[in-house]
Amino acid sequence: MDLLNAVGQMGAGDVVDLGCGHGALADALRARSGGRTLVGVDASPAMLDKARQSHGYDNLQQADIRDWHPRRSPGLIFSNAALHWVGNHETLMPRLVGMLGKGGTLAVQMPHQNKAPSHRVWLSLVEELFPGRVEKMGTPGVMAPVKYEELLAPLGQFRLWETEYYQRLVAEPDSHPVRRFTESTYARPVLEALNADEKAEVIRRYEDVMHAAYPVRADGSVLFPFRRMFFTLTV
Repeated sequence: MDLLNAVGQMGAGDVVDLGCGHGALADALRARSGGRTLVGVDASPAMLDKARQSHGYDNLQQADIRDWHPRRSPGLIFSNAALHWVGNHETLMPRLVGMLGKGGTLAVQMPHQNKAPSHRVWLSLVEELFPGRVEKMGTPGVMAPVKYEELLAPLGQFRLWETEYYQRLVAEPDSHPVRRFTESTYARPVLEALNADEKAEVIRRYEDVMHAAYPVRADGSVLFPFRRMFFTLTV
């Protein structure tokens, strides 16, 4: 919603929810669309089935973001927490901008947490315990903010910012809350690349570090800071 609230001008074309998932933002995008056609795009058939049940979109398209191209120039390409999984942003971002119609806007939000202990330690432990394995793991990739500014500012009216959100993560039996939060998202490709014994060792060591980096409070919870990067570009 912070990203959507930052969108000002839209072009005359469709509103595209790029990486729409199960359609959680369909109603909010519809409210801001001004009668424009609302298109949801996702690579997952299961997610699109859920989005279809919400009846929030005029059109749903199954496509890999790397290959997707709109049928007509959009007035808004909106992508919330999806593009960090795609990679090759030096090529991807200008390509998306080039799809926009006159006056159109690209609006993007991505987690920017990779250098925080919650994320960095997964890879550092794997590199320490199993040297040479990290480079083969498909963890999410986000460039430094200055790289997006240098890449995109020449293409239009560009705005870039970050926000750190604090989340209270509740305790789960026999695990640190941050481990549970990260292992099914950022750490998923890391853990999938390990065998059972390797996975158990990495998780054990990760838990030890998390207790030092994010102390657990008396009620078993953690107040967890999570940073996200936002930008909008209007052509």
